[in-house]
Amino acid sequence: MPHRPFPLLFLRLLSALFFIAASALSTGVAAQINLKTGAQQDSSRVRTPYVQAELVAHAPDGVAPGKPLWLGLLLQHQPHWHSYWHNPGDSGLPTQLQWQLPAGLDVGDIAWPVPRKLPLGKLVNFGYEGQVLLAVPVTVTPAFAPGPLAHTLNVQLHASWLVCRQECIPEEGQSSLQLPLQGSTASPAALFERTLAQHPRPLPLAPGSQATLSDDGQRLQLRLQGLPPALHGQELALFPEDAGWLHNAGAITQSWQGDVWTAQLPISPERSASPEPLALLLALGEQGWRVQLPLQGPWPALAPAATLSPALEAALRANAAVPAAPTPPAAAPLGSWLLALGGALLGGLILNLMPCVFPVLAIKVAGFARHAQDQRLHRMSGLAYTAGVLASFLALGALMLALRAAGEAVGWGFQLQSPAVVAALALLFTLIGLNLAGLYEFGRMLPSSLAGLQLRHPVLDAFFTGVLAVAIASPCTAPFMGASLGLTAQLPAPQALGIFAALGLGLALPYLLASWWPALARALPRPGAWMQTLRRFLAFPMFATVVWLLWVLGQQTGIDGASALLALLLLVALLAWTLTLRGRTRLVLATLSIAASAWWISLSGPKIIELQPPQASASTPAPGWQAWQPGLPEQLLAQGQPVFVDYTAAWCVTCQVNKQTTLHNPEVLADFAAHGVALLRADWTRRDPAITAELARLGRSGVPVYTLQAPGGAPLVLTELLSRHELRAALAQLARP
Repeated sequence: MPHRPFPLLFLRLLSALFFIAASALSTGVAAQINLKTGAQQDSSRVRTPYVQAELVAHAPDGVAPGKPLWLGLLLQHQPHWHSYWHNPGDSGLPTQLQWQLPAGLDVGDIAWPVPRKLPLGKLVNFGYEGQVLLAVPVTVTPAFAPGPLAHTLNVQLHASWLVCRQECIPEEGQSSLQLPLQGSTASPAALFERTLAQHPRPLPLAPGSQATLSDDGQRLQLRLQGLPPALHGQELALFPEDAGWLHNAGAITQSWQGDVWTAQLPISPERSASPEPLALLLALGEQGWRVQLPLQGPWPALAPAATLSPALEAALRANAAVPAAPTPPAAAPLGSWLLALGGALLGGLILNLMPCVFPVLAIKVAGFARHAQDQRLHRMSGLAYTAGVLASFLALGALMLALRAAGEAVGWGFQLQSPAVVAALALLFTLIGLNLAGLYEFGRMLPSSLAGLQLRHPVLDAFFTGVLAVAIASPCTAPFMGASLGLTAQLPAPQALGIFAALGLGLALPYLLASWWPALARALPRPGAWMQTLRRFLAFPMFATVVWLLWVLGQQTGIDGASALLALLLLVALLAWTLTLRGRTRLVLATLSIAASAWWISLSGPKIIELQPPQASASTPAPGWQAWQPGLPEQLLAQGQPVFVDYTAAWCVTCQVNKQTTLHNPEVLADFAAHGVALLRADWTRRDPAITAELARLGRSGVPVYTLQAPGGAPLVLTELLSRHELRAALAQLARP
């Protein structure tokens, strides 16, 4: 039986199974985290997109009974983000610390620094921005017995905090620290000393200091004597230690008569507490003083809490038990939707010219020369190929929409954010490349009943070729239809899936037209030696794709993961060769190859699919570029600096081409520097919900995306196929008023 010069139905079916299974696996892969909010940490430091929290210690004389010992949580907030004081004000939650220490160590309360007032609309909260140290005193008692061989003290902390800008995000993290028992732990000594020097101090007051309620219970008058001379005549900030009684957003009037300070405080209309005595914090800058005042007369009675009738309460509970139905997306106007369909169709057409798609299309078109006169077979194959492309695009689109509806932050190309998908495609392309290079033929390796499947089912073979085309084409779609795909997140499912179908139709249309246009088949050369030459040549684009996939995997799993996959591909190639042998040699060598492959998978499989921390990857921004972080563009814009953001991914071919041709061009970089533009790179190689959300805000669903924004202006979204002329023209606009 003559061998087939191109991959058979068996290989196409294998590719479809790889693609479907690996795409499903990609939805469950996420970066290794130690926090509920996606933070990454080392032993003593916890990083989130909004806060860096570090466990620190101050033991200048070592750890022993009677020696001073301070522990603390050092919080570094991103600009415009804050956490809360022990009385958070009108909203918020205080930071909580849970310590795990050996016996004989007694932990005190947090030495809360002086907070700031954080107004938000009609509310006022109390908390911290920038850097703050929450220090805790630790008493080392005589019961502390570390043992004769112990040299360090293990400190463990579980911290939880609420970090807010306008939105609020609860975060928590686990940290640990090893303190030497002998010697000094004083690297943060200056920080502790400065923080403790600014810690509010108790202030005894002179006789006559008091707090008096007005007759209507709506105001509180303070009269304080005995304040430090440095405060006389100054306007003081006031914070209530107890929540629930002060109208925090109300106006406080204060005045000095000699050394007597008086103030009028508004009482909250929804007062829920009646503290006695009144504990207040007075502050001037970062210095604070704590005072306690007796209240003259009793507090008015609290208003009774509103109650519900039993019937209404039961109805509300029943309603709460039924989850609210999500509001369905509004349908797009017909004109906008048709425009998006046209963009998707055009993008699919151009996609056929991409290096990752052309080899597959060339294999199919070259097949016309084999059966140039079989018009019916051509047409059936064209329809089957189109059906495979459409079914795959619709399945991927439905999966992406379903994940978004379930709350997952995914965008187009999400399947290549999984190392399992990348490794599966590398294995598949290796097998295809080896077949095209002539290392093996299925006709010699498989039983005749299987080897003849392509002859008996060429239509099914064409269908799975369409599946394969979509598998390798999806990362290349964003440059040609970024806006159309971004629109799918805001449309009802039927309209969104229509856009995916239009993209698939555009991809399949050239082959479909060729199969129904006899003139094209007649124009092809007659079968001959040129087909074998073309077959061997097309093996090299496949191997080049494998090289690219190995590089992508290296961005995700590190050099160890990429090396492990390369070794596996070598074993698979060896196995493919042994299966072409005959007799006992085939049996022995193939068995050994299968055993070696299985052993290597069991040994190194986790390295191939396990995401490594970003610090261990090779995706560090190039010189002159900074890693994008939530809030960083706003911070730079607030400082008056224009910002250019490159939303990219290692698996995005167009992204890499744009880097080499445009973004790393010396003239372009000189223009960036001349205009003082900050260069940020948002790497979407691995799953990053923050970048996904930012892309959605820009109306995009995949990469590449390029934005240029001047202070006070809206972001300008540039084209995905970025040119030096377009970028330099956009930079020139920055200099114009």
